[in-house]
Amino acid sequence: MFDIALSALGQVMSGGHLLFLVLGVCVGLVVGILPGLGGIAGMSILLPFLYGMDTASALGMLIGMVAVIPTGDTFTSVMMGIPGSSASQATVLDGFPMAKRGEAARALSAAFTSSLMGGVIGAVVLSFAIVMARPLVLSFSSAELFMLTIFGLSMVAVLSGRSLTKGIAAAGIGLVIGSIGTAPATGEARMTLGIDYLYDGVPLVVVAMGLFALPEVIDLLKRGTAISENTGLGGGWGKGVRDVLRHPWLVARCASLGCVIGALPGLGGAVVDWIAYSHVVQTSRDKSQFGKGDVRGVIAPESANNACQGGALIPTLLFGVPGSGSMAVFLGGMVLLGIQPGVTMVETQLDLTYTIIWSLALANVVGAGMCVMLARPVARLTQVPFVYLAPFMVMIAMFAAFQASRSMADLVALILMGGVGIYMRRFGWPRPALLIGFVLAPGAENYLYQAVQFYDWAWVMRPGVIIIALITVVSVFLGLRFGAEISSEGESDTADQQTRGRQLAFAGVLFLVAAYCVFEAAQLSFLAMIFPLTIGILALIASLAVILRIRSGRVAEIHDDDASLTVAGKSSGREKYLAVFAGLVALIWLIGFFPAMVVFFPTFLIVAGKARPLTAAAMTAGAVGFIGLITWAMTLRLPEGLLGQMLF
Repeated sequence: MFDIALSALGQVMSGGHLLFLVLGVCVGLVVGILPGLGGIAGMSILLPFLYGMDTASALGMLIGMVAVIPTGDTFTSVMMGIPGSSASQATVLDGFPMAKRGEAARALSAAFTSSLMGGVIGAVVLSFAIVMARPLVLSFSSAELFMLTIFGLSMVAVLSGRSLTKGIAAAGIGLVIGSIGTAPATGEARMTLGIDYLYDGVPLVVVAMGLFALPEVIDLLKRGTAISENTGLGGGWGKGVRDVLRHPWLVARCASLGCVIGALPGLGGAVVDWIAYSHVVQTSRDKSQFGKGDVRGVIAPESANNACQGGALIPTLLFGVPGSGSMAVFLGGMVLLGIQPGVTMVETQLDLTYTIIWSLALANVVGAGMCVMLARPVARLTQVPFVYLAPFMVMIAMFAAFQASRSMADLVALILMGGVGIYMRRFGWPRPALLIGFVLAPGAENYLYQAVQFYDWAWVMRPGVIIIALITVVSVFLGLRFGAEISSEGESDTADQQTRGRQLAFAGVLFLVAAYCVFEAAQLSFLAMIFPLTIGILALIASLAVILRIRSGRVAEIHDDDASLTVAGKSSGREKYLAVFAGLVALIWLIGFFPAMVVFFPTFLIVAGKARPLTAAAMTAGAVGFIGLITWAMTLRLPEGLLGQMLF
């Protein structure tokens, strides 16, 4: 076996394989940096180029891409507060606050260094697990996978900040939104309001962008400064590297978590970063800075999400069962190359298996190395007045949101979720809790349905279920004990007690959403009803509890960032900017994406940024040209507009 591993290493280090691996790494970094595309879109882009390539080179390109997408997506998560993909959501909580206080270079370099180490650990684990992991992976049934989704939901206890009640209510609303569409057991439509777009559910990209991207863009516009609050870039990338080297056991623990979670089909990057983040919070003595810019809150999820790729390859190579969406496309690429994954492949083509393992390790080193070198110059973008960056960020967010299902409804949903995110941020509702609920809803319902179908209610007595349940109880206990010190929604205004009416109104809206879910569920058959009815009642009770606690003046529930302005009869500008972006969506619908951006960019820069017309024109040309190049290179579609369809 050792001889085969060395022979495979020699193959990986050959010139042709290295060239295609670096090409895959470069494409992966671009895909990762562009929010919303992610591994599935990136891998799909490469598939047409595989025809006619030799097996080793094609695998090098595929592995190069899949290994570094969780690295590249860190740029937007740290610098703009926009989750580059589902695997970088938790990085926003501490990475973006670090960027705002002038430590973007440190946050980025810490993220890239921990990604490198996590990815290498993932490759090492894969090399051993390919022989040893078969019994473990086979032992996880739908019952254990359902309990793991419940364990993922237990992260809400850590991420709820001062108010666990708000956290539970937010997670409940996230589960409700995640249940929109057709019931997996019966195919019945649920909460679609008769809108065709909702039959397939709301895309993750749209929800994540709406909750995090638009609120942060609007908040920075409201402040009228650059992303960073001071002029220095901190200690630069060298300090971030030293941060990682000071926490080797944290990297090892979170990378191990990433490998284990990645090896479980269906979970993968959707929850691994939250689990790693929760772990670092629970095991740290000083928790006061989490959610405010603690570098450990960057190291933990970034170590885990890169190691997750190595873990996801375990079921993919051993059983031909993709461990994630990107692995499903990777599996398709292997089939195109005439490779049939499975136990037989590991037994008869061990050299090819080790080629994949070595490529994974090398791609992480190359990708992270490129990003570390780019960290400091890229971090300087945080010093640019934000009013110049805002239109570009909004354009990227809308570009990414439209790729979710190629429908104008994606952009409408983005604005609606942006409104939800704005008021959650303003009134102190934990947005990560809603996102966790949304991400886990489909898997939780599917796994529960399968567990009951296969085992009836005896599934609750399975040893694996009991063990995971005990771990979940411990996690909830630690979250309740330590979670109050963590907040991702900033500090409340001192006049917040005087705006309880507005806080009650928002809580009332969420209560009505939960009530509608319960009403809709009651009209369905039993199999389609049981999950939305349960989560609807949970969200209903929790949101009602929040309403009652706000009415009684409980300090933990009272939060309003704009209280003083509201009391003074002034507006913070949040609604104004949201209306501007809604107007942009209407313009895109009318005249198309590119013409709308040609109108929006210079108008925004001149009116809001006081830019000179020549400067605005140059920035518009650069931004629209960039999107045009990406659209052409990746053969993507953008809205043509009603007028364009009528004329052509």
